[in-house]
Amino acid sequence: MKIGVLGGTFDPIHNGHLGIAGSACRELGLNRVLFVPAREPWLKGGRGIAPARHRVEMIKLAILSDSRYNISHVDLERDGPSYTVDTLSDLRRELGSDAGLYFILGMDALEGLAGWREPGRIVEMCHLVVARRPGVAMIDLKELEARLPGISEKIVVIDNELYDINSTEIRRRVAVGRSVEGLAPDAVARYIRENGLYIEEG
Repeated sequence: MKIGVLGGTFDPIHNGHLGIAGSACRELGLNRVLFVPAREPWLKGGRGIAPARHRVEMIKLAILSDSRYNISHVDLERDGPSYTVDTLSDLRRELGSDAGLYFILGMDALEGLAGWREPGRIVEMCHLVVARRPGVAMIDLKELEARLPGISEKIVVIDNELYDINSTEIRRRVAVGRSVEGLAPDAVARYIRENGLYIEEG
C-alpha cells in the first residue's frame, strides 16, 4: 500500500493542494492520500489560524468526491506544535510497517528541511514527494545530501500541474470581498462565506 501524506494548515484548503495530491496519485500510483491538518504549525506561530473544526470541515468538502482522499486527525489529537517527524511516527504506528509513506511537500519546503525537527528520522521514515512550484528553482541535491545523507535516494520530483495558489491570497481576497472562484472548490468558498471566515483579515 502506497500512502501519500499531505500535511499543512489548510487555512483554507485550495485547488493547489488538490492538484498536488492528484499529480502524486497519477505519477506514483498512490492508493490513498491523507490530508493531515496541523494543530499548531510551528512554522506559522506568528499568525492566528481558523479553528480546527472549520479547517477540517473545509477539507471534508474539498475531498468528498474522490475516494482516494481521507483526513487524518493525528496532529489534531496531539498536544502542542505539529512537527512532521511526530506526524510520520504516529502514522507509521497506525498504518503498520507494510505501508509505504510518501510525504508530499513543495520545493521551497524541501530547501528548509534540514532545519526541521529530526530531519534524519523524517528521511528514514518516508519517501519525499517534491512538487515543483512556479518561480522556485530546483534545489541543489548534492548540497542537500551533504547536510542529510541518504536524502537524494528518497526524493521523487513531480510537476505541480496547477497554478501557484496559496491560502494567504485566498484569505486576502475574502477579506476585501473578492471572488475566490478557480482558487478553491466551490463548496469551500461557500463554507467560508456562510461561516464568516477570514473577514477579520481585512
